[in-house]
Amino acid sequence: MSEHLARTWSTPSMTILYEDNHLLGVEKPVNVPVQEDASGDPDMLTLLKEDLKERYNKPGNVYLGLVHRLDRPVGGAMIFAKTSKAASRLSEAVRSRQFEKTYLAVVHGVPSVRQGRLTHYLLKDERTNTVSVVPKGTSGAKEAILDYSVVGSPAKGMSLVRVELHTGRPHQIRVQFSYTGCPLYGDQKYGAKLNKPGQQIALWSSFVGIPHPVTKQPVQLVSSPPNEYPWSLWSGEIHK
Repeated sequence: MSEHLARTWSTPSMTILYEDNHLLGVEKPVNVPVQEDASGDPDMLTLLKEDLKERYNKPGNVYLGLVHRLDRPVGGAMIFAKTSKAASRLSEAVRSRQFEKTYLAVVHGVPSVRQGRLTHYLLKDERTNTVSVVPKGTSGAKEAILDYSVVGSPAKGMSLVRVELHTGRPHQIRVQFSYTGCPLYGDQKYGAKLNKPGQQIALWSSFVGIPHPVTKQPVQLVSSPPNEYPWSLWSGEIHK
């Protein structure tokens, strides 16, 4: 864990995991969009800018750079840049794959291999905001790679998996596991046949690791999903 990791404290809407002059790490609540969308609901960027403006009594506009995303229904660790220089260097870390992202997910069924790599080619339909697996060489398709391992014993016909992303494609984890026959619990878009309307998707950003854009020292954010169903089936494994 980075020695720069700040103490955890809460704003009215979210928890701050890390902060210095260059970076802001937060725990994104579920069902909060990362940036303004057609819903008009409060979004992460707006809420955090308002919080920074108030806490530091800043005049005028506050800069906050978005360098990675989480789907609206997904909660957990996120990192933002507080300066344009930090944003540029974090974006380069993403491109050079120095940006570590680990997720926890609850999937239906049990993967046929308990630990492995999934590699697919994904194509996004902007009209429907859905992503599908397509053959390699399909126009517009992008390679998607992740490593996963089953954590603990399956329970209630489901498995807890730890996922390390090597690429950051839209809906990547959800689509790849659905394609392999193990859709995520609560995923209404890619697992509608197994999930009930209103269930919350069980996908959580549990770890973000980056080289600090100025000091180059490792910065690590850790976040645990709420201790409620279905996460509570593996509360011991999650909090090890």
